[in-house]
Amino acid sequence: MAGKKLMFGPGPRRVAGLPPAAAAALSEGTARQALSGDPPWTVLIVDDEPEVHRITELALSGFHFAGRGLEFLNAQSAEQARLFLTEHDSIAVVLLDVVMESEHAGLELVRWIREDLGNSQIRIVLRTGQPGQAPERDVIASYDINDYKEKTELTARKLTTLMFACLRAWRDINALEANRRGLNLIIQSSQDLFRQQSMERFTLGALEQLGALLQSNRGAFFGTLDGVALHGTGSGRGLSTIAGIGRFKDAGDIDLERVLPPALYRLLDGSPVVEGVLHHETSVMCVFRSYSGSVNVLYLDGLERPKDVDTNLVQVFSRNIAIAFDNLEMVNTIDATQRELLQRLGEAVESRSQETGNHVRRVAELSWILARAVGMDAREADVIRQASPLHDVGKIGIPDDILHKPGKLTPEEWEQMKSHVEIGERLLTGSDLQVIRCAASIAGNHHERWDGLGYPRGLKGGEIPLDARITSIADVFDALSSARCYKPAWPREDVLAYFQAQRGQQFDPVLVDLLFANISAIEDLYQRLGDDV
Repeated sequence: MAGKKLMFGPGPRRVAGLPPAAAAALSEGTARQALSGDPPWTVLIVDDEPEVHRITELALSGFHFAGRGLEFLNAQSAEQARLFLTEHDSIAVVLLDVVMESEHAGLELVRWIREDLGNSQIRIVLRTGQPGQAPERDVIASYDINDYKEKTELTARKLTTLMFACLRAWRDINALEANRRGLNLIIQSSQDLFRQQSMERFTLGALEQLGALLQSNRGAFFGTLDGVALHGTGSGRGLSTIAGIGRFKDAGDIDLERVLPPALYRLLDGSPVVEGVLHHETSVMCVFRSYSGSVNVLYLDGLERPKDVDTNLVQVFSRNIAIAFDNLEMVNTIDATQRELLQRLGEAVESRSQETGNHVRRVAELSWILARAVGMDAREADVIRQASPLHDVGKIGIPDDILHKPGKLTPEEWEQMKSHVEIGERLLTGSDLQVIRCAASIAGNHHERWDGLGYPRGLKGGEIPLDARITSIADVFDALSSARCYKPAWPREDVLAYFQAQRGQQFDPVLVDLLFANISAIEDLYQRLGDDV
């Protein structure tokens, strides 16, 4: 690099926080910034001359933008710079020499950043002491850089001005990216909005959008206040977090007294809790009650101008999230009502047949275990769990003298008893609800046999719907395992021996194998839902 004119630079080191070696190079303002907990802006200096590093840091030692100082990463070669850029995704600005280990090392690094690393957010400023080797017009036209300066023209004032411009641009670009990312999360979750996991993703996406829009650089969270109504008595507040970003990511339950500024916490700890959008120094908090009565808290920290926060925007965001959760609660209530109605209807049918109420519950849970074991996802398995209690609903059409006959049925009576599967299927056929359609399939096919000797249609093997094959095993397993007015409960080893003997004859052999493989979970089920429980 002979003949290269120098104006700046230090050696290949990283200044992270306040190591002793860097303390002299950082201003008191930067030290205060580091101690305050605010993340500094990260600047990567890439130059093979140590003096360039040293002078650059000194020139920017008192620099602050948006209440944050600077952190410097120092590389003496393009290769060292690649390591920093790979390891640190917080780099906002690269001050890059053109000529280092080779004449075009800096330009090659620019191309690597934009194309190989795929980072279009970093602001890149080329600095050269040999402008003739890389003419400004050619470089700006050919490379995705943000400025091109000769080292001799970069005074401390111009370097400061340049840094303001670069950091503003980087901040705004990342705000747009956060908005895009947040919107993408919302779009991804909109298809199944009323699942709890999806709601968390939906809230996270909306929170990222709001945090980016309001430029919250320390983090934000949204959650529900634990154990308090707005007109209740304060006694130390916890918060169940629905979503968080920044330092509140994966926060779980939050102790608000430790997290919030005392002035804001007092507003939550009083009686009654204060509603509205509340400002304090660099943070803003929105407190409101949803229609279901829960108290919700939105908190954003590290705002540049919290007094200028659009109060209506914060309120609309918070209330829309609360409405989404109210809707989720409503859907969950409807779902719970459907489950209970189906279960109670199944119990009513079984009680008419002098079966125990827990029979249909055990059949439902056994069906769930087998459905999951055979590879169904949780949603598909849950449909079978809800539908299986109606497997014998057709028995409501069987006369009592046949249904309750203690002795052997005559051939005519047996034919009438077998008709309960067709009666049940007709009762349930024609619904648009997936659970009822599944129940119709189970009711009409759960007495079919794998070998084709079952009824009503004599279906064989895979012709029998899987939901019916599953429920058939669950129904027979529980019938054999439970005491009835006409028989005692079979010992477990006798039940398993029966299924082994009927593997591939009455029952699907794969499902029988899965029954044996999951016997431990089944034993736990009978501990929870035995007839004496």
